Amino acid sequence: MSTAASRPRSETRFAVVVMGVSGCGKTTFGRALAQARGAPFFDGDEFHSPEAVAKMSAGIALSDADRGPWLDRIGARLADAAAHPQGAVVACSALRRAYRDRLRALVGPDLRFVYLEGDKSLMFRRVAERRGHYMPASLVDSQFAALEPPAGEDDVVTLAADASLAQAVPEALRRLAAIDEKRAPKGRDSPPHSLHPP
Repeated sequence: MSTAASRPRSETRFAVVVMGVSGCGKTTFGRALAQARGAPFFDGDEFHSPEAVAKMSAGIALSDADRGPWLDRIGARLADAAAHPQGAVVACSALRRAYRDRLRALVGPDLRFVYLEGDKSLMFRRVAERRGHYMPASLVDSQFAALEPPAGEDDVVTLAADASLAQAVPEALRRLAAIDEKRAPKGRDSPPHSLHPP
């Protein structure tokens, strides 16, 4: 079965993971980014198994074994060019480099990340203020302990988690376009991650 990894680079899709610790604003930013591009948005929380949700609800941090199948489901959704030919945006913590590399292997060279960076106090406050979500504020520490910031990864755009959407979304699109332009073969037309939806 053909996957995104087997397509030539000239057929780039808008496949983006909005990443960061719990409370950084992945869902809010991801929805706004997807809307700006006319792409579908998916919340990574929806891809967790019932067992994983139960663990987090009890204040138990997930293991790599718990996260593996979750990442595979997210990667499969992003790689599904038949269902989403123009791509998609997914909110997913993707805290460790190994998790991001797993998604890269599943989705292929089209995949980009937007990392929403912020300090622990901001994340504690945001998570504590949420209502109706299974992730308790007590797990913020474990998220920061697991976090491997994506410094030096050339397919990642880093933005401040407390930036306004009005500023952050256009900035993300501009910088995603710059990554594509840098990676594009010579003679290729303007990059697909432009400010204007198709």
